[in-house]
Amino acid sequence: MYHRLIAEIASMPLAIMPEKLAAIVAFLGDQSAGIKYPASEIEARIGAASHPDRAPQTQGRSTAVIPIRGVIAQRANMLDDVSGGGGTSTEIVGRQLREVAAMPGVDRLILDIDSPGGSVYGVAELAAEIARMARGPIKITAQVNSLAASAAYWIASQASEIVITPGGEAGSIGVYTVHEDISARAEAMGVKRTYISAGKYKTEGNPFAPLDDEARGAIQARVDEYYSMFVSAVAAGRSKATDRTITPAQVRGGFGQGRVAGAVDAVRLGLADRIGTLDQTLAAHGASGSGARRRAQVEQFESEIAALDLRIQSNPRSAAAAERERLIQQLERG
Repeated sequence: MYHRLIAEIASMPLAIMPEKLAAIVAFLGDQSAGIKYPASEIEARIGAASHPDRAPQTQGRSTAVIPIRGVIAQRANMLDDVSGGGGTSTEIVGRQLREVAAMPGVDRLILDIDSPGGSVYGVAELAAEIARMARGPIKITAQVNSLAASAAYWIASQASEIVITPGGEAGSIGVYTVHEDISARAEAMGVKRTYISAGKYKTEGNPFAPLDDEARGAIQARVDEYYSMFVSAVAAGRSKATDRTITPAQVRGGFGQGRVAGAVDAVRLGLADRIGTLDQTLAAHGASGSGARRRAQVEQFESEIAALDLRIQSNPRSAAAAERERLIQQLERG
């Protein structure tokens, strides 16, 4: 079963950090060899479980929270195969969005995100649903807590705003797939596989033969199509959130080239709007008095300063020092 699952995961279009995919494939290889891990080890290798069947949480009277954790896939059964119930199903999150929309008095939704991404299947549809919801009366905040990469960032980019925790990372905009040529291994084992098929391209890209130029071109076109969808969604979502025009070409040539960015750079590049923890976001949304709002504001400044401190430690000559001084002066002025 696990060999089949490895092949299935590797062959689909992916929007996940490559190092996380490598960890998943290695984990599944261990599973196929009979090595069993406790739940805590599975969570560390695959990603935190999101308890996908749980109803959206509410914070106060007007704020709902939907967690998006671990590997993203369209349906929960794939996640069950990989991690015994961990990860996030796009179909279930879509259902939770509709539940929130029907909750009386709720005008804020926080997507609490910690995910390296996953399969692209179902992501465009979920992102579109979030974008539609964000155009209505409910303000949606994507809280990067602490990773929104690849498919997870695709989802986050459709929110009304993106807040990133001081030690967080966001981005990894891109799509890829993997072709594994195991023909040499099969030959060494004395195995020769013959495909009998109908349809010129039916067995194209099978793992028992190297890719020819035509097959490679077809797979590349498939990846390019999903990447174009991803980039266009990010451009539209960030344009609405920032109230300025961001084109797909700007995303492609800027922060959409596949790398993640830390909190300070994420805000500078436009991947996120501000730095803040989940608690600060909840406090800002739930605060009713000026004192509570002021405390939330102070905590946000402190988070931004802490993130700049980390950047200064790694590069004392960076522009972060001047930005840190500006924030301190603004905080002192109140």
